This record gives sequence, structure tokens and C-alpha cells, in this order.
Amino acid sequence: MKYPKIRELKEAVISLVSPPYTSKFPSEPHIPFEKFRGKPVVDDENCVGCETCANVCPPYAITFTDDKEKGVRIIRRDYGKCIFCGQCQDHCITGKGVKLSDKIFDMAVFDREKIVEYQEKELLICENCNAVITTREHLYFLHRKLGPKAFASILNLNMLNQKLKLAEGQDVSVKIKDNLQRKDMFNIICPNCLHQILVKYLNKSD
Repeated sequence: MKYPKIRELKEAVISLVSPPYTSKFPSEPHIPFEKFRGKPVVDDENCVGCETCANVCPPYAITFTDDKEKGVRIIRRDYGKCIFCGQCQDHCITGKGVKLSDKIFDMAVFDREKIVEYQEKELLICENCNAVITTREHLYFLHRKLGPKAFASILNLNMLNQKLKLAEGQDVSVKIKDNLQRKDMFNIICPNCLHQILVKYLNKSD
């Protein structure tokens, strides 16, 4: 039989007379330590609905669905699956869209639907092929990020026109009937359709 070491006996005696290390929550308020990783809190004004947080979420607690009929992107956050890893905060392209709270940590419920949150963002949909381009707020964010370089894209120019209402009261859009024409590049179309127009008419001009 091996006898315990003096160090182990010392630790056992100290632990017998020492108070418990854990807090008395929930009977008493619990104050988390500095940099505690609690609930990821979304700032809707700075979130652009770009899908980045959903792409990096390990437990797939963040998912999104694009509703083309309503023209919205529905973002679903299930905090029952969240492991509070902070990937959504670290990879947020705006740096302000989501922050881990150091105060909100008690999210235990009997009905898990109560800790599921939904968020909606307006979609940009191609007027020719009906493909989802991105969210309107995402494109506006890229405008601010790129500055004058953003206007190298015709899509960005169209979005700027809508935002500034330069042609307010005038219908500047062109209805796409069949096949893509040169004038269709002035509508909201996806990069693939714009590529088809440019290739088609650049070859003609040569």
C-alpha cells in the first residue's frame, strides 16, 4: 500500500477548511470574469446579413434561408446549439455585427424555441435569372469599404442611383423580355448575367 505524499495531505486539509470555489448562483447573483464569453448579441444596424457567421459556426447554430417571393433573407440563431466559441464575432466583416456578451449567460429554458432568434434582411435578386445576389445592406457596406473603387461595377452604380434617388420620379429600369440586351446592364442583375452581356457585345464590337 502506497502512503500519500505530504503535499497531497496538505492539499486535502486545506480543501476541508476552505470555502467552495464555485459561486452560489442562482441563489446569489454571479459576476463573470473579464472577457467571459456569453451570449452572442446581434447589432441589427451593423449586421449586413452576409452569411459569414453562418459559414464559420462550428455547431451550425446560425442558419439562413432566402425567401425570393418576399425578397428577404431569414437568419436563424439557435442559442441552444451555440458553444460560445466566438467565431461569429471574430469573423464578422463589419466588426460590429455581433459581440459576445459578458453579462448574458443564463439561457436555460424548458422550451428550446424560446432561445431561438430570427432576423430578416432585404435581398437583391437578379431581374433576369432570379438568382440571389446578396443583401442590400451588404452591398452598401461594400460601397463604403471600397470607396471610389466600388463604382467600377455597374451593379454598384445602379444601387447608388437607388440610394441617392438621383432619378426619383422617373422609371429608369428596362423591362427584360427575352434574352439579355446591352440596355439590361442598367437593371439589377447578377454578375453571371452581366458577364453574358459584356462578352456578347464586346465580341460584336470587335
